[in-house]
Amino acid sequence: MRLNKYIAHCGIDSRRKAAEFVKQGLVTVNDKIEESPAYIVQEGDIVKYRGRIIEPEENLVYILMNKPKRTITSLSDEKGRKTVMDIVKNKIPERIYPVGRLDYLTTGLLLLTNDGDLTKKLSHPSHNVPKVYQVALDRELLPKDLKTIEGGFELKDGMVKVDWIRKVEGDNIYNLEIHMGKNRIVRRIFEHFDYSVQKLDRIYYAGLTKKGLTRGWFRHLTKREVIMLKHFT
Repeated sequence: MRLNKYIAHCGIDSRRKAAEFVKQGLVTVNDKIEESPAYIVQEGDIVKYRGRIIEPEENLVYILMNKPKRTITSLSDEKGRKTVMDIVKNKIPERIYPVGRLDYLTTGLLLLTNDGDLTKKLSHPSHNVPKVYQVALDRELLPKDLKTIEGGFELKDGMVKVDWIRKVEGDNIYNLEIHMGKNRIVRRIFEHFDYSVQKLDRIYYAGLTKKGLTRGWFRHLTKREVIMLKHFT
């Protein structure tokens, strides 16, 4: 098994992040720094991350969280702010990590797991994982702006396309589906047209919904949901 995959299976983080940790010299194999993520871990190798021996998780865990506002999607925060890991702390014995990110003020569905393979696949653009967001704006979208968003437009880092966007009941509230995972992409879509996002909530992720899941709470996925998730990848 490649070293970065081994680290991911230990529940430290995703394969991509694990590769970064290796390149940063944070990982040793048999007490020697190993800087190649492609190193093949042999039987009997002692792998350490930040000086601590790590071993692959035998029990794969899949957690669905309804992330609250003002919570960091990270394993820790240097500013001491609340993280999603604080919500599951002392409640999930396995070391898990979030799949992707929701920004500090965004609420809604977030998947946490120690399944490195699934994390990599769900995060890769080629798998077109659908996500639906509900956004509350400071004012109603002008028809010309709505048409432009529906048709696709250019931002500094490339083309932006949504699958669909619809106005829902309530003042200036819209639902939209998007596949791309660019940083803060939903907020940036509306900021590009000078709208202020008042609230942003992810209400659907890869076939999963918030049904029965209160804000700030989490639950284990069912076996059927895990199979469904893997179908997406």
